Order: sequence, then C-alpha cells, then structure tokens
Amino acid sequence: MMNLLRTYIYIIVVSLLLGGCSVSKFIPEGQFLLDEVHVKTDNSEIKSSEMYSYVRQKPNSKWFSLVKLPMYIYCASGKDSTKWINKLFRKIGDAPKIYDSSLAEETRLQILNAVQNKGYLGASVQLEEKVKKNKLDAYYKVSSGEPYIISNISYNIEDYVIRELLMNDSIKGGLHKNMRFNVNVLEEERNRITQYLQNRGFYRFNKDYITFQADTVNGTYKIDLTMNIALSNQERRNSNSLHRQYEIRSVNYLMDIDNVPGMQVSADVDTMEYNGINIIYDDKLFLRPGVISSHNRLVKGKLYSNTDVMSTYSSLTRLGILKYSNIRFIEHLENDSAYLDAYVSLSKNKNKTLSFQIEGTNSAGDLGAAASVTYTHRNLFKGSENFNIKVRGAYEAVTGLEGYANNNYTEYGVESSLEFPEFMFPFLKSDFKKSVNAKSQVSVKYNWQIRPEFERTLASAAWSYRWNSRKRASHRLDVLDINYIYMPYRSNTFIEYLNYMDEVNPLLRYSYEDLFIVRLGYTYTYNSAGVTTQQTAKKSSYSIRFNIEESGNLIYAFSKLIHRKPSDGESYKMGNISFAQYVKADLDFAKNIMIDDRNSLVFHIGTGVAVPYANSKSLPFEKLYFSGGANSVRGWSVRSLGPGRYHGASGSLDYVNHTGDIKLDMNIEYRTHLFWKLNGAAFIDAGNVWTLKKRYSDSVGQFAFNRFFKEIALSYGLGIRFDLDFLILRFDGGMKAINPMANGIYRFPIIRPDFSRDFAFHFAVGYPF
Repeated sequence: MMNLLRTYIYIIVVSLLLGGCSVSKFIPEGQFLLDEVHVKTDNSEIKSSEMYSYVRQKPNSKWFSLVKLPMYIYCASGKDSTKWINKLFRKIGDAPKIYDSSLAEETRLQILNAVQNKGYLGASVQLEEKVKKNKLDAYYKVSSGEPYIISNISYNIEDYVIRELLMNDSIKGGLHKNMRFNVNVLEEERNRITQYLQNRGFYRFNKDYITFQADTVNGTYKIDLTMNIALSNQERRNSNSLHRQYEIRSVNYLMDIDNVPGMQVSADVDTMEYNGINIIYDDKLFLRPGVISSHNRLVKGKLYSNTDVMSTYSSLTRLGILKYSNIRFIEHLENDSAYLDAYVSLSKNKNKTLSFQIEGTNSAGDLGAAASVTYTHRNLFKGSENFNIKVRGAYEAVTGLEGYANNNYTEYGVESSLEFPEFMFPFLKSDFKKSVNAKSQVSVKYNWQIRPEFERTLASAAWSYRWNSRKRASHRLDVLDINYIYMPYRSNTFIEYLNYMDEVNPLLRYSYEDLFIVRLGYTYTYNSAGVTTQQTAKKSSYSIRFNIEESGNLIYAFSKLIHRKPSDGESYKMGNISFAQYVKADLDFAKNIMIDDRNSLVFHIGTGVAVPYANSKSLPFEKLYFSGGANSVRGWSVRSLGPGRYHGASGSLDYVNHTGDIKLDMNIEYRTHLFWKLNGAAFIDAGNVWTLKKRYSDSVGQFAFNRFFKEIALSYGLGIRFDLDFLILRFDGGMKAINPMANGIYRFPIIRPDFSRDFAFHFAVGYPF
C-alpha cells in the first residue's frame, strides 16, 4: 500500500513539473494567462464572495483550492492533438484560461450594476491588471459611496378592484419609508403581488404590469418611489374594461386520453361526474373516482388560484401509477364575466414490474454475494397503492472462526410492503388529508440467518406514515413496529464463548436471546436546500435530522397492572418471551459551504443516546451504536472502534463488544471536482461510542464526563467519488491519527504511521453525510 501511495505522489509531481514547464506553449504571444481574480470592496455589507459570482472569466480550477493540476495535465499534452495520449490529457485536463479584456470589462459593469442595485447608485468599480511575466492577476476594486434611501412611496393603480385588494392586503408590507433602495427588494415585491393576484382569479396577470419609477431628490441621497400597475394592452382598447377575474367553470380529468381541450370529446369515450369534477375515460377507469377527487385542488365555482394548480400537480406526483400529469385551461368570456374550463390529463404508468438485483457484500472483511427479485404493483386496488414483495438470498464466507466445522453464512429473506398515497386513518376529515400530503405504509418482513455459531430468525411488522411540511421538511411516524427475534439454534462452541464472555461482558448473552421489540418512533428531517438526492448541493445549505423512539412502555404498564412482579424475578414476558424496553434519541447536523462551483467544505456532527431500563438490562443488538466504517470514523473498519478505550478481545465475534449506548461522530470533509465524473475528498473524522453501564471489569468503555474527550478517536484520509448522476460510488482510504484503544507511542499513530496497522479502505454508495 505504501508503494502504491508513493506511485500516486510520483505521478502528481511529474504532472506538475511537466505541466509547469509547458504552460507557456499554450499562451499566444502578447497575451497572458489569467492567474487569479480578486474582488475587493470598501463596504462590509457588499461581500466579495457575492460579487465574485458576477465574474465572467474565471481562472483555471484548483484541486482542493490549492493547485491547478487539471491545467498542468492539459499542458502536459503535446501539440499533436491527433495522438491518443494527447487527446486523453486534454480531455481530462483544463485548457489554460487566456485573459480576455472584453470579458473583464463586462465583469466590471456587472459588478457595478449589482452594487447599484443594492442602493449604492453612486458606486464605482475600478479594474486593475497586474502582469508578471506571462501571467495576469485581475483586481476589481469596489467603492460603494453612500446608499440611497426611499423617502416617500406612492401608488398609481389604474384598476380599482386590484387597488382595493392590495390596500386591504397591506401593500406596504414589502416596502416602507426610510428603507434602503434595493432593486432586488422591488423585484421580490413584484413577484409577491403577482402571486397574490394570481391566487385571486387574475389568471392572465403577470409581473410585467408592475413597474417602479424612482426619482432622486437633487442634492440628497433620497428617492421618491412610485409603483405603477397598468391595464393590459388588450384591455386598454376598452376604456371600461379592467383586469378580469376568472372563475373555474368546470374541472375535467382526461384519463389516459389524447384530447385537445376545447374540442368536442369523442363519442367513444365515457364520462362520469363525481364530487364536482368530470372524469372522461376510455374502456376502463384505472383510478377510483374518490382517489381522483382527493388529489384534486381545483374547485368548480371558485376563483382561479395558481396555488391550487401547483398543489394539484404536487399531489398528483405522489401517485406512482401516473407517468405524468398536465393541466390546461380554456377561457370563456360571457358579457362581463370570465370563466375557465380546466382539463387535467393523466397518463398511466406501467402497472407491474419485475426486477432482479445482484450485489456484493463485505461484512467486517468477509466477502460474499447476494441476489434478490422484486415484484411491484403500482395500482393494486385502483388507488395508486404501491405493493412490493422482495425475495432475497445471500452467501458469505466467514473467516477467522475456530472450532466450527462449517464456515459459511447464508441468509434468506422475504419482505413485503403496501403503500397508500394518503393518510389512512379513521375519522380524519378529507380537508386534513389533502393538507398534509401523507403516505401510509404497512409492511411485513421475515429473515432467516444461518451462521456457523447460531441460527437467528427475525420477523417484523410495521405501520408508518410519511409526509412533508413546506418544501424542506419531512416527517416519519412509526405508529407500530413489532420485531420478533428467535434463536432456534446455538452451537456448543458458541455457548461456551458466551459463558466465557459472561465474565468480561455479562450483557453479551442478552443480544442472543429470544426477544420482542414493540417500538414507536418519530423522525424529523430538514434540508435548507430542499433536495433529497445524494447529489452535491450547488449552493451552501444545511440539514438537520432528529429521531426519537421508545419501546415496551405500554406492554410494561399492562404487565405491571396484571402482575406486581415478574414471574422469574427479572423481567416481564409476552408469550413467555422477554420484551425490550428503552428510549433512544439521535441528532445529526450537516453544513455544506460552497467555496466555488468546484469546491465545498462540509461539516457534520452526529450524536445519540439510548437508555435501556425497567424490563431491559441492555439494548437489543440491532439498536446498539457502533463506530468505524464508511459513514463514521474511516480510519477504522466497521464495528471495530470502541467503546471508549476497549481494545478488543480474541475471537471472531468481538465486533459484538464494539458497541455502545452513546455515540459521537464529528467529520470535516473538503470536496473538490477533479475531472470528468470524478470528485475527490480530503477528510478528518473523530468519534467513538460508549456504554452507560459498567460492561467490563475495569469500567473501560463506560462514559464519564471527566475523560470521554480523551477517548475520542481521530482519523484522516482521502477519497474518490464517481458521480454517475443517478448513483455515486465512493472509495475512501482512512488512516488512524489518534487511537484511544492503544497505549504509549501507539496511541498517536499519526507520528509513526504504519499502513498495515493503521489503514482502512471503504467502498460505499452515496455521500457519508
């Protein structure tokens, strides 16, 4: 591994040397390489970072904002562009940016315009060019001057209906006296008023009808502002005509029918009326009328509202049976009244699909393979109910086991789910269901694991809801989640191991007993960018995720009501099987700072605590925290770090001991675009897990406020990401920097790194946070 790293470093150094020696041959005589662009302002309210977005010509990109390696790779190519090696270098590299004075002047004018739009009408922007040999640095120096203030606001609204509506709506909400003149604020006010009127029947109104007139007062920095809202050109031909308010005359749903609104519907199709809407279909109706009505927001007899149109689109997109939807309107004018006929075209998607999937697995270094087949029905009861059933099988070769005749791990599983595109709950009003845009899901799962040490069966059933609030927040409520863990077989060797570990970790046996988990949980997720994909956000953003769950409280209260004490003196049982009782809470925060369009800095902190109590001595194994792995501290392999200073014991099942009730993950990652679809990352990770109770004889691993910070592990490393648009493949290599599980000089491997001891490689899909 050390030799491989040296090879990479050698290639990079050679590319820098070759590229640096050959950049000049790509710079025409009398011209200059644009080396750096700087924007400086004399006003803290005018941020240089904001002004940099107006730069029309930017210098060559840098890897990790340090070195222009893509340019050097390009310049390492020869002049003969027909050779394959030169083509390759030029394709993955970045051609030198030759300074263009016309683009520089355009940049200067755009920065000036942006500053003036902020209210600094007397601002100036100077362009300074500094040349050193064949390189040029461009400096844009902004002098803002004094800001202009709005001293008076007046309104010139020709349409008395609109004037009355806006005055009642407090038109001055976005604008007020003594505020700084800002063109961006004026544009926001135009959009706000346009949206307000379009939601009150003014179907044809747009922001071009709204203009502002700004008159400066001589000798002062004050402005008299006038808002004008004019009649349309068509309506001006009739001096008695105002902007028309349109009423919805009819709502028509075309079910997988090619039809142009306004034309007479073919006699071969059927039409039915349901809850104020007309449903037009051919042959069979593929959606129940009640489902169509529940996702419709267009109401006959109501004034046109653009918000209703967007809400209808949003609601219909949740129906998996639909390929797409399209809403069109036909106008009808009768005397002084204006009407709209709404035509909603729904195109049907495929009902049924069958998919196969083959995957490779890597569990703590043990390699294997898995295959699955999934059947999907998107319209099971003609209500766009999404039904899935998946059958999966897996095989893994388990290494490092001693005392077992068989070293194979096999797994068989089947899971099924049924999702409804609405809030399925009795006694809920239809208006409430329309407002939350929820999805309801019921699911069942059965999994059978056959290991050399034991056999374990997991059966579960769940009932949950998911919904969005606004555009950035999402919620998940697990009303009921029942899990049954059954251990039909444990080998004698494994039982001996548990007996031995009773002296080291008496709670380990609890993880391998029959158990009921009956939980209730809630998850809240907020993303300021409003994105839900794994793609890197194109602007600075942050996300918050909070989860809380509890298990066993209702069953415990019921058991306590019937029996004052458990029959065995230790824990209550349900059907002669113990049930888990705990409460668990997690909080994750991530901040993405965009440095430029190719570089970003991401911070992440994740913490959680789980407390077993009353009926449970320890958390179920599936609910315990672990550290290390592709999404944690990447200097350690998965489930190999902690708890605390615990350094591990001999035996293949020691990963069970590397678990805890408290977790802490802290990460900093610098992400940069390399070339083509390749992105790079440099990261520093820190974290660990701890136990709440004394698990080991010397209290190692137990959380304590006076020492936990000394037990935080630290690692660093580099990563490569393949961004395939629909999928991100991630390869990370992490090195231990501080190892709390070691003593002496081995505690700080950053001083004396050893690849064979301190390096961990990870492959994953998607970003780590």
